[in-house]
Amino acid sequence: MSAQPTGTGEAAGRRSATGRARVWLRVALAVYLGAVALVTLRPAPEDDQTLGLARRVIERLADLGLPVTFPVVEAVANVVMFVPFGVLVGLLLRRPWWVVVLLGAATSTLIETVQRWLPTRYPTLQDVVMNTLGAAVGVLVLVLVSRRAGTGVRSRPVGGAGVRRRAGRGSDRARSTRRTRGQPPT
Repeated sequence: MSAQPTGTGEAAGRRSATGRARVWLRVALAVYLGAVALVTLRPAPEDDQTLGLARRVIERLADLGLPVTFPVVEAVANVVMFVPFGVLVGLLLRRPWWVVVLLGAATSTLIETVQRWLPTRYPTLQDVVMNTLGAAVGVLVLVLVSRRAGTGVRSRPVGGAGVRRRAGRGSDRARSTRRTRGQPPT
C-alpha cells in the first residue's frame, strides 16, 4: 500500500512539471531580454568592423541579381529579433494576443527612447514598427503551433498554471482516490 493515492501523485507531478516549465520560460525570457539589451543598447560598432562584412555580403547578393539592400536586411532583422518576445511572453502571460503585441511595442519604444541618449545609437519609428510586427509574428507562431499540436492557446490563465480545474476539487480527488482503490465512483 502506497503512502499517497495514485491519482493525487500524478496530478501533483503534472502541476510541478508545469511549474518547472514556467521557471524555464522565465529564465529564457530573461536571457533573451539581456541579449536584446546587449544588441540594442551597447555602443554601435564602427561600419568597417561588423557592418562592413554585412555590407559586402549584401553587395555580392545584389550583384547576383537578388533585390537585397542594407535597409531591408535591417528591417527584417528587427522583425526577427522580436519573434521570441511574442512566443515567450505569450506563453508566460497567456493573455489575449493584442496584449502581448502591445507589450512588444512598449518594450521596443523603451529601447528606442533609451537610444536617444546614447551617442552612437539612432532611434527610429521604423524600428518600433518592425519590432512590434516581430512580436505579432511570435504570437501568431505560438497560436499556429498550439493549434497544430491540438493544445490550443487560451487567452487567460486558468488556475494560475494553465491547468483546467473544476469547482469542488476535493470531491473529485476523493472520487479519484476511491476509483484507484477499486471502488465504484459515487
